[in-house]
Amino acid sequence: MAIIEMKNVKKVYPLGKTEVAAVKGVSFSIDKGDFISIAGPSGSGKTTILNMIGCIDIPTEGTVKILDKITSTLNDREITNLRHDVLGFIFQSFNLIPVLNVYENIEFPLLLGRDRTNNKEKEEWIEYLMQEVGLFEWKKHRPNELSGGQRQRVAIARALVTKPQIVLADEPTANLDSETGEAIIELMKRMNTELGTTFVFSTHDPTIVEIADHIIRLHDGLITRNYKKTDKAAGRAGR
Repeated sequence: MAIIEMKNVKKVYPLGKTEVAAVKGVSFSIDKGDFISIAGPSGSGKTTILNMIGCIDIPTEGTVKILDKITSTLNDREITNLRHDVLGFIFQSFNLIPVLNVYENIEFPLLLGRDRTNNKEKEEWIEYLMQEVGLFEWKKHRPNELSGGQRQRVAIARALVTKPQIVLADEPTANLDSETGEAIIELMKRMNTELGTTFVFSTHDPTIVEIADHIIRLHDGLITRNYKKTDKAAGRAGR
């Protein structure tokens, strides 16, 4: 079942008196439980696509659907609920809250949404995530006391804390050493398998591309390949 659909999506940004087409007519679907890599060089449209799926941006043309809802038709409250209840985000820029410590930054999405978890279960889950990303001993530290890689790991744990149906990850291993990056990928793959979480990565990382079940390759805002590794027709262009 498709959990995300894009149909004939274009995104054009104004640049002075001209326009730049970041995405030039893209169509694809992502099934529930996919572990998908959107891969391509810088400027190929990867982050723009992720932002449109996450309702951070809207298409100039075409439609984006999440759970069969056209995102451009949703009002502010519906978009907020979608972000709280369905989506988890991992940004390249971390977007951590400076005055909160590691534990509090990870906990924050639970305070915004309609979480029903009791305090003991919530604390155990947050502590589990901190252990998994190697930050338990840093839980009282604030972002300015952490390295770039540590801040990225906080952002990853925060994205997973609500157990979202969909996690959107923009270069999630970009600031991590190879060993930590592999551990983080393994954690996300385990959540994909155990919880059925759908992961959508924008990445240059060949490790993520290798482990992904579904790969979309972009170049200059267009899909050049779209295939699943389990598909007998894997490798055919632009399905």
